[in-house]
Amino acid sequence: MGATSRQKRQGTPVDNRPGIWVGYGKLVKLFRHRAGLTQEGLAEAVGYSLELVASIEQGRRPAKSAFTEKAELVLDAHGALAALQDDVDLAKLPLFFQDFALIEAEAISRMCYEPLLIPGLLQTEEYARALFSAHCPPLSEEMIDQNIEARLSRQKLLTRTPMVETCFIIGETALKSMAGSIEVVRGQLQHLLKQGEMRNIEIQIMPSDRGFHPGLNGPVVLMETAEHRQAGYIESQGVGLVITDPAQVSGFALRYGKLRTQALNAEDSAQLIERVAGDT
Repeated sequence: MGATSRQKRQGTPVDNRPGIWVGYGKLVKLFRHRAGLTQEGLAEAVGYSLELVASIEQGRRPAKSAFTEKAELVLDAHGALAALQDDVDLAKLPLFFQDFALIEAEAISRMCYEPLLIPGLLQTEEYARALFSAHCPPLSEEMIDQNIEARLSRQKLLTRTPMVETCFIIGETALKSMAGSIEVVRGQLQHLLKQGEMRNIEIQIMPSDRGFHPGLNGPVVLMETAEHRQAGYIESQGVGLVITDPAQVSGFALRYGKLRTQALNAEDSAQLIERVAGDT
């Protein structure tokens, strides 16, 4: 029986704080003491609340990059805190998703098919909040905020240098799903059109009337790293699986190629998105 199971059986509180948050917090506390500052003094110097500084030092809440940038200057941390920021951000993601996120961060190309929802990399903050707010079982407001921040942080992949070549095939159903208010959906569709204008982003819509196609088996992501390592990823009901077996990844790529031929091209897809946005 593992330690967590024993803790539950014995009624001992389970510590769910990610280790990297705890380590980061201990460093902040160490540098703060060296700088001769109280928690109140640090909070005032970086422009954050005392409660937030205390939570970060205790590893109960993750530091945002803005906090780290200010703390680096105030505490003269010489880059020690900044070096941990990516790992702090990674720990905001669900455990099942973290292996995928590490590969995604190194990708030079990324292709996905999503039949029912707008892909996370293309979501607006309002659309993402509507999705997380509808989670079952319900999430706390703090967890909703953390999930949104982590999702938006991943979107840096689309604008980084060197560019990542991306293709998003999205089911027509996703365009018409009322995730949140009409204003949220309309804003999301307008955001899709804007993102589709970027040189490294291609958005294709799979019409609902296409009949049978390989995407009916479910969503899929395909990635390739700078070392030409290829991987696939599938996810359903909060369970994700990274696929690295070459034969399986090759099968995904074959099916994805057929999806691209059956979906609308980028120009026709943009026109369909505009029509749906106008009707929303």
